[in-house]
Formats: sequence, structure tokens, C-alpha cells
Amino acid sequence: MSNTDKKATLEIKKARLKLYLTAEKAILSGQSYQIEGLKLRRANLNEVQNMIARLEGEIAKLSKGRCARIKFIVPRDSIAGV
Repeated sequence: MSNTDKKATLEIKKARLKLYLTAEKAILSGQSYQIEGLKLRRANLNEVQNMIARLEGEIAKLSKGRCARIKFIVPRDSIAGV
């Protein structure tokens, strides 16, 4: 994934996380409500919280820089003067 794609994906995931956090807040403030005689029930809190945890993990992975480093070991002859 290119750096530009990674950055775009990260921003999309951050925006989704913000929406899920808003949904969680709405669910916690009242699971069911009524509008014009129509009784409605909000989304499943457990599913929303699972998605929040998943998105946070994905964001953490994408936020990390390149951590993988390759080290080369160059063998040297221990005999002096060679």
C-alpha cells in the first residue's frame, strides 16, 4: 500500500471511528425512544463497541511508521592484517 493510500485509509477509518463513538454515546443515553408514536430501538451496543475496538486497532496499525528494519551482518575475518 502506498503512503498516499495508507493516509487515505487512515482518514476514512478515523471518520468511521468518530461515527461509531457518536452511535455509542446515543445508545448509552437511551436504548429506545419514541417519535410520533413510533417506538424505535437503537443499534446493539455490543456490536458497536466491538467495531470501535476493531477500528482503534486498525488505526493503531496504520499509524505506525515502518517498523520493520533489515539488519545485515557482515562477517569479518578475525586475522589482523588480512
